[in-house]
Amino acid sequence: MSKVEKRLEEEKKRLDTITAPAELEARLRGALDTTPAKRQKRKAPIYGAVAAALLFMMVVGYHYNGFAYYGKKLFGFDEVITGTLKELNEAGMGQVVEKQRQFADGTNLTINGIMTDANQLILYYTLSNPEGLSFNDDIRFRKITGLFTDSFVGGGQTLLNEEGTEIKGMMSFEPVSPFAKQLTLHYSMQPQNGEVIEETITFPYNPNQAMQTEIKQSIREKLKVDKGNITFHSITATPTLTVIDGLLNVDNFDRVNYALGGIELMANGTPVQQLGGGSRSSIRGTQFDIRFDALPETLESLEIVMREFFGYKKLDQTILLSDIGENPVLLGEKKLWMADVTTTSTGLELTIATDEDVMLDGVFIQTRNESVELRTIVNQTELKLEDGTLLKQRTLLFDTIEEPEYLLIEGMHYMKRYNQTIEIPVK
Repeated sequence: MSKVEKRLEEEKKRLDTITAPAELEARLRGALDTTPAKRQKRKAPIYGAVAAALLFMMVVGYHYNGFAYYGKKLFGFDEVITGTLKELNEAGMGQVVEKQRQFADGTNLTINGIMTDANQLILYYTLSNPEGLSFNDDIRFRKITGLFTDSFVGGGQTLLNEEGTEIKGMMSFEPVSPFAKQLTLHYSMQPQNGEVIEETITFPYNPNQAMQTEIKQSIREKLKVDKGNITFHSITATPTLTVIDGLLNVDNFDRVNYALGGIELMANGTPVQQLGGGSRSSIRGTQFDIRFDALPETLESLEIVMREFFGYKKLDQTILLSDIGENPVLLGEKKLWMADVTTTSTGLELTIATDEDVMLDGVFIQTRNESVELRTIVNQTELKLEDGTLLKQRTLLFDTIEEPEYLLIEGMHYMKRYNQTIEIPVK
């Protein structure tokens, strides 16, 4: 028996021993019996009865939906899912659906099943056509809706069989409401030489088979960086995923593709695999979430470690353009290579290369008579050195045809080492 199965078996035995307090029903029934007749037009006791009924729903109904229940294993997805999701599927945590829709060309879309918890819904599906799949890249899942539910699609993966007749896939969505009893998948497709078609497929959902949240804890810690601060709000750990969310008030956050990649979650002193993350603008700043794999079963310590994040260094550096050659110029702890400078009828072009994370700030060309600010950047490509180092090469354009003497750089944005730690109490 695996560790996951053992935990689930122990949880099932514990749940079997739970019963509602005997006096609860009597109290609620007494509250309802004392509700006065309608002709008295006394509203306060009626509101009291409604409140008691709502309290019953909140205490009994919500708690009931929060438990973890056995579902069924979803077959045929062993090669699509790995790691934590595969273990959960082996333990029978899937909720079988098997709802099917056939398209005009004979292709079948089957919703095989789902897994749900407080962090996400994972949809398992099959596309099949014995004559071959003609639009396997043209179906797009949009979102899932239902009662109090409007969950947009995240990422996923697929596997096409050798015959080209079947695709097995999994796709993650935002979490759905525990009050929904049926869900609707919204998708679009574009058959070859056809218009985009928007369709839906509705299937039943049992919220009682959602997996239980293991940790939901407030953090409320703030870390300072060069251009602002990062506030970590909370952590939610479920059997499928661990999510940290917070708020960014950092001026230069949009200067790099994914600055959140330098933030680690350490469980028992070992990094938990980061699966991705995202951000969106809000009135208070930029809201973010970072997604990690599930936490280990035995948890002794938990830490957030900001190894790296975007920083800024003031340079005010003057570089003689006659120094162009194979040797790089130092920009603080980073390096700058200048490959070529050319004056054309439309302006001056300077080709440079830096580390991938470096973005220059306040760039000018100094000629004998004037200082000319950078107009734009073109032809950005990736360059690999002999030692395997990856560089970002691009061409800087300036509106001047005069002979340049110096390159002036006011500062640079870059991934900076911070090594700051937040300890999360383990209860």
